[in-house]
Amino acid sequence: MGKQVLIGDGKHERCSWCTVDSEYLRYHDHEWGRPVVDDRLIYEKICLEGFQSGLSWLTILRKRPAFRVAFKNFEPKVVAKFTSRDVKRLMSNAAIVRHRGKIEATIQNAKATLHLQHEFGSLAKFVWSFCPENHAGQSRKDPTGPRDIRSQTLESEAMSKALRKMGFKFVGPTTMYAAMQSLGVVNDHYLGCASREKCADARAKALKMMLA
Repeated sequence: MGKQVLIGDGKHERCSWCTVDSEYLRYHDHEWGRPVVDDRLIYEKICLEGFQSGLSWLTILRKRPAFRVAFKNFEPKVVAKFTSRDVKRLMSNAAIVRHRGKIEATIQNAKATLHLQHEFGSLAKFVWSFCPENHAGQSRKDPTGPRDIRSQTLESEAMSKALRKMGFKFVGPTTMYAAMQSLGVVNDHYLGCASREKCADARAKALKMMLA
C-alpha cells in the first residue's frame, strides 16, 4: 500500500488526506468516522457540511468555533427562532461563511429538525436508518484508497431526498454522504488506518442502539 494512501510510522498509520494540517490530523484521529447519535451534533454537522459546499472542509473546521458562537451552539430550538435581524447579524460576521442562502438554510434546518423530532422521535434515528446495513443499496467493500470511495451512494441519495421532503435545505446527496462519513454512519477510514478498527467497534455499538 503506497504512502499516498497511508501515512505513519508503521505503528500508527493514518489516512493520508489528514496530514496536510494539524487540525485535520486531530479531526481525523478523534472525530471523523466516530459514531454520533446526538441530535444537536448531527444537526450541526448537516449545516456545516452545507456551508462547506464549494469550499474545503479545512476552512469550515477552522471556522467551526466561530460558527458555534454565531449559531448559539447549534441548538435547534434556539436557531429555529432566529429572525431576519439574526440573518443580518450573521451576514456581517466575518468569522463565518457569509452566504445568505446557507445561513437561511441553517435556520430552516433547525425548524425542520424540530418537526422531524416530533414525527420520528429523533434526528439520529432518522439519519442512521440510512446506513448501508438497513438498505439494499450498492455493495460496499473496505476502502484501501480514494478510488474505493464514491462521492455519493444510493443511501445518501435516499437520505437527501427524505430530508428535503422534511424541509431541509443544502442537503444534496454528495453533501449528505460527507455527513454520513464523518458521523460514522459509514466507515471510510482506509484499511490499515489505526482509526478504522476503533470506529468499527464504536459503530457496531451505535448500530445496535439506533436500529433496535
